[in-house]
Amino acid sequence: MTPAALTELLDAVQFDTNGLISAIAQDAVTGEILMLAWMNRDALSETLSTGQVVYYSRSRQTLWRKGETSGQQQRCVSLRLDCDRDAVVLQVEQTGVACHTGRRSCFSWAPDASGQWVAAADVVIDPDTLYGQEK
Repeated sequence: MTPAALTELLDAVQFDTNGLISAIAQDAVTGEILMLAWMNRDALSETLSTGQVVYYSRSRQTLWRKGETSGQQQRCVSLRLDCDRDAVVLQVEQTGVACHTGRRSCFSWAPDASGQWVAAADVVIDPDTLYGQEK
């Protein structure tokens, strides 16, 4: 993609007042929703340019290259912008788990009959192992 074409794509996106757009990551093969994160213009640009998914960390106020600390990377297979141009869905090839809790998906919690949120998916890899904090 030429720089001019990339600029034109990015200019069409409706980033919010903080310069962000919501980004849903979906497994390209199974359709499973893996996570929701945020992208700024630079994150979206790098993702479109390289194919490696990059988000914007609101807590750290910096780009977050998925998997840079955990090794659990995402490769962008396709990207879709919604009709209002204020949200994207990324179909990804996920290496390992997507969630920092060590579960495959961040959407792993469901209400039970007593009104409590309970884990609806098992931990695949211990988060301490995932982030190199083995004791």
